[in-house]
Amino acid sequence: MELYDHPQSRITNSVTNCFTAPKGGVGKTLLVYHLAQMFADLGVHTVAVDLDPQANLTSMFMEEDELEAIWSKEEKRTIYGAIRPLIEGEGDVAEIRPEYIRRELSLIIGDLSLSKSEDELSSQWPNCLDRKPRAFRVMSAIWRIVEQVARYAKAEIALLDVGPNLGALNRSALIAAEHVVVPLAPDMYSLQGLNNLGPTLRRWREEWRERLQKNPIDKLSLPHGRMQPAGYVVMQHGLRDNRPVKAYKRWMDRIPQTYHSAILYESDKAPEEILKDTHCLALLKNYRSLMPLAMEAHKPMFHLRPADGAIGAHVAAVQACYGDFRKLALKIATTIGIEVEAT
Repeated sequence: MELYDHPQSRITNSVTNCFTAPKGGVGKTLLVYHLAQMFADLGVHTVAVDLDPQANLTSMFMEEDELEAIWSKEEKRTIYGAIRPLIEGEGDVAEIRPEYIRRELSLIIGDLSLSKSEDELSSQWPNCLDRKPRAFRVMSAIWRIVEQVARYAKAEIALLDVGPNLGALNRSALIAAEHVVVPLAPDMYSLQGLNNLGPTLRRWREEWRERLQKNPIDKLSLPHGRMQPAGYVVMQHGLRDNRPVKAYKRWMDRIPQTYHSAILYESDKAPEEILKDTHCLALLKNYRSLMPLAMEAHKPMFHLRPADGAIGAHVAAVQACYGDFRKLALKIATTIGIEVEAT
């Protein structure tokens, strides 16, 4: 079933994607930021949605002075500004307009105050079983905000960045997603996180399906909560000749089995090597030398130019980074069913 079908927008429920990491510090926000920029490069109208109360994604897109002015005024331009009337019992979600980064890319601005919604999102979850209208308005708030902005921006894909936890806020974000991409690091913590994430996604999927049947508001737009696994991306590891170096190999070798078992419930189908796992969307290098330049220039690593300090060996790194993210974006597009003209 499609997200709100607007004659000027091609976004559907099947292209709303959430990026969730079972642990922090794996480069999740960096991944979302660069994929949003790459999809825009490929001509795909994209909405990036900052649903992490730390608002790191927003800070990558916007200058500090501008962001400080927005937050200090508690404007409705942020995600919390849009949800605040509903959370505080003053009405429903407010209309919001995205921050345009460029023609093909817009942002729903994050907000440090978003954590204030956690308690209300938690308490209203069981109330859905009692067919309470307010409960369904609260639980669908994030979905309806993304839907509204996507329609306004004529978007074809929405990328949701959430914090590294399994709380009520992330549950509300994840039920708004058709597909889930999991960034991982080759370490013990990511593997244990996968073991926690898989059963949680399955439980939330089943519980939301039960709640959907009890919705008392006929015309209320609700997410389907499919949360289909789209694959995983291994971040910040060492590669030599496109193969993991020995220090990471121990953990890399265990990722396919853990992902297939915890997320897909198909442990018997897991390949022995990560390079043979079709659910592995990419093995991304750690472009440490480019990140300081990118942060200073407020642009993705693959858009750096000599004027930004990308000279000498940096030039080849920029080109390699562009190729890596382009390949990843095209693979995600194929996985979730978006047509991209790959030129």
